[in-house]
Amino acid sequence: MRLVVDLNKCQGYAQCAFLAPDVFAMHGEEALSYNPRADEEQRENVARAVAACPVQAILADALDTPGEMTAAPGEEKSHGS
Repeated sequence: MRLVVDLNKCQGYAQCAFLAPDVFAMHGEEALSYNPRADEEQRENVARAVAACPVQAILADALDTPGEMTAAPGEEKSHGS
């Protein structure tokens, strides 16, 4: 599964780090680090993190359909290449 976080949008609320700690981590109060190639067993936790992001900064492919980037609710989906 491939992840992309828009670090310009991210405000450091850390909901993703709470819901998927094996994928997302906060360093200090505002610096987010994440694994852009999360393991498939993290799919459910990543889906929760995408949905919980208050600024909709996380995109993940293969949450619904393989090869598709899934945005948080209210965001448009963009197809992976």
